[in-house]
Amino acid sequence: MFHPLEIAIGSPELWAISIAGVLALFVLDFILTRKPHEVSMKEALGWSGFYIALPLAFGVWIWTTFGGERGLEFYAGYLVEKSLSVDNLFVFMLLLSSFAVPRELQQRVLLIGVAGALVLRGVFIALGAAMLAHFAWAFLVFGAILLATAVKVLRDTLNPGEHEIDPGNLPIVRLVRRFFPVTDGYRGPRMSVVEDGRRALTPFALATLAILGTDVVFAVDSVPAVFGITGDAYLVFVTNAFALLGLRALYFVLEGALGALAHLGYGLAAILAFIGVKLVLHWAHGVWPGVPVVETLPSLAVIVGILAIVITTSLLANRKAQRQDA
Repeated sequence: MFHPLEIAIGSPELWAISIAGVLALFVLDFILTRKPHEVSMKEALGWSGFYIALPLAFGVWIWTTFGGERGLEFYAGYLVEKSLSVDNLFVFMLLLSSFAVPRELQQRVLLIGVAGALVLRGVFIALGAAMLAHFAWAFLVFGAILLATAVKVLRDTLNPGEHEIDPGNLPIVRLVRRFFPVTDGYRGPRMSVVEDGRRALTPFALATLAILGTDVVFAVDSVPAVFGITGDAYLVFVTNAFALLGLRALYFVLEGALGALAHLGYGLAAILAFIGVKLVLHWAHGVWPGVPVVETLPSLAVIVGILAIVITTSLLANRKAQRQDA
């Protein structure tokens, strides 16, 4: 059963090693993207495979070291975070397209966005852990956030035309343009340049800021979702880190295939609603012990089942559409 912050496995040494490992992987990614280049499918597949194998192996270590319950919580949390990160890629794709980011610069924008997302989620994780440890009503708040997010995801899925993004109307872009001029074109990966004696930002800087702005919204959604799986702040952190680390490479793998997952939004709405209800039940159980709670293994089964269904129905719908076009 899920108990907030009970049997926390994150010792200071484990936290230090994990954070150092995440930083090392980010440094490696920044070195790889130091020279702008267009990412090939072979390169993207290779790094995506690495960043999927890494958490799978880490989950085995969690399972054998801390027990099957912690292992199930890690895999369930990672699956939820990875699913949400794939949905986030839709927004990243729209932003990169709206800002007309050259393909050779896209991975650098994504990497900076991922770094910002991890910092923001670290802050949210610390706040969330403190709230859950001291305030039982935080479960009700987190559950309400997830239920509201589920409704929003469902509404966006039912109205795909509303996903179009006008960069000029983004609040963070309007704010920046009030204080800094912006160059007409890109200047490679440079954030700013001096033109006519004045410091001016480049579209690269605006695209990066727009990605970082969306990271705040994604953190509000994803952190409560994984806290609905496990109350261990360490597991919440590593599931977020593993889901985010491979996002840069995964973007280029799924760039052409994201449209094929037409029903993914329905699945994510169902998963978020399920976890939201689970959190509300957990809060109610603390008030009225007779209220049932959802265990980790059934939670994992529900999440896997929902994803399997929406992926299958998406593929069948695409196949049917191709036959009709033919």
